[in-house]
Amino acid sequence: MSVLNRLFFIAFLFLISCAKDNGDSPESEKPVVFAVETNGSQLPYMMVETPETIQNEPKIAANLRVFLNKSLAHETPIGIEYRGSTSYRMSDKKSYGIETWDAGGLDSPYSFLNFPEEEDYIFMGHVFRASQNTVFDPSLMHHYIGHEMYRSMGRYASRTQWVDLEINGVYMGVYQFMEKLKRDKNRIDIEKLTPLDTDAAAITGGYIIKIDKTAGENGLGQPLAYFDNNWGDDALYTANNSWRSQYDIFKQPINIAPYGAPYHPDQYLETYFLYEYPKAADITNAQKEYIQGYIHDFETALINDNFAIETRTYTNYIDLDSFVDFFIINEITGNIDGYRLSTYMHKQRGGKLKMGPIWDLNIGYAKQGRVPVTDWIANYNIHVSQDAWMVPFWWPRLLEDPIFKQALKSRWTTLRASSFSDASVLSRVEQTATYLKDNGAVDRNYNRWTGIAVDYDGEVSILKNYLENRLQWMDQTINNY
Repeated sequence: MSVLNRLFFIAFLFLISCAKDNGDSPESEKPVVFAVETNGSQLPYMMVETPETIQNEPKIAANLRVFLNKSLAHETPIGIEYRGSTSYRMSDKKSYGIETWDAGGLDSPYSFLNFPEEEDYIFMGHVFRASQNTVFDPSLMHHYIGHEMYRSMGRYASRTQWVDLEINGVYMGVYQFMEKLKRDKNRIDIEKLTPLDTDAAAITGGYIIKIDKTAGENGLGQPLAYFDNNWGDDALYTANNSWRSQYDIFKQPINIAPYGAPYHPDQYLETYFLYEYPKAADITNAQKEYIQGYIHDFETALINDNFAIETRTYTNYIDLDSFVDFFIINEITGNIDGYRLSTYMHKQRGGKLKMGPIWDLNIGYAKQGRVPVTDWIANYNIHVSQDAWMVPFWWPRLLEDPIFKQALKSRWTTLRASSFSDASVLSRVEQTATYLKDNGAVDRNYNRWTGIAVDYDGEVSILKNYLENRLQWMDQTINNY
């Protein structure tokens, strides 16, 4: 936060405290008036107040109050900004990133709704734009179902809670309040890596790497209108924020110069890895060289290993079980962005590369087509030609390996006998839909976001039918391995 913004923030907090002091009773005892009637809903009601206009970046000062059954449960200063790239451009229902702050406008960890204490959270809204007849995830539960399933596998997934969101007296709809993915003992649990960690042992971790669109380096301070059409910022890969695989999507050495203009004709061949932790501004050249070399050695081993024999060298570099689980969750959810966008991986100090956590499932569950429901999402490149972001060669190559397929079969058999049984999966969807309907969340959301007819019960049935059919197809395919 800049010095000017910090002074403004302190003045804002002073005005809020004065307003409270002028009342006849404590704030917690005053009857609260929501922008929408919630009629006994069990969803937390989150109320954001700010005298400033929310920007894409940087975060602006605000105050957040959280009500449970209309009683004040939490109150804290926050910074808030819009988040998302494609989703921001395509949706009238925006998503937001927040940080909890102290009275001086500095990051200050805070625990909401029994989440572990941290400062970075997200209000995730489903994409909705009536003028273009666009609605992603009309069931409102794509993220939640995928996260719960991944968590049932013993993996970390961002904790989520449905909430009603109000900003400056305007009801914004039903959102998923979520943890931002980051290094933390209760999130992505890896060691802290400082610029001083350069010796042979320390430099091995921890790292968080992401395959994704870039956030762009041109957005800071831009007016909101800029972000309605800044598609070029999605592919602004530079030597500062990323590095490129030395192999193309066909496993061949790549012979075009890296860091070309956004959407250049050969971009589909490239795979870029973004520095997520340490951030690009913090990671040292030695650390860059280490993690780049580690990924390259893994890729080279994966390409060169002879799958006709039992010996593997690529498994020296990766935690195979985490790759199997990541494959399963992306495939069962039909995550069309899986492997090629919003794809996280991490490496602990002294450990192997692990895939995950899962992220961004809003256009999964066969809602976007592109790949038939009777094929692997990992085979995206067969069905889509020259997308700017294609699936890295890793996944089709792993599907050629009998050892990977046997590990997949073993894990699938275990899961299908427990948390991934038809009954467990479908019950999770039914219980979630019942919770949202019984608490009026579905009606409130679609009374706020109108112009597209959403048959909610029909959408829940579509989701259940998809999952049931997908489970059966995966049974048939994996059992033949």
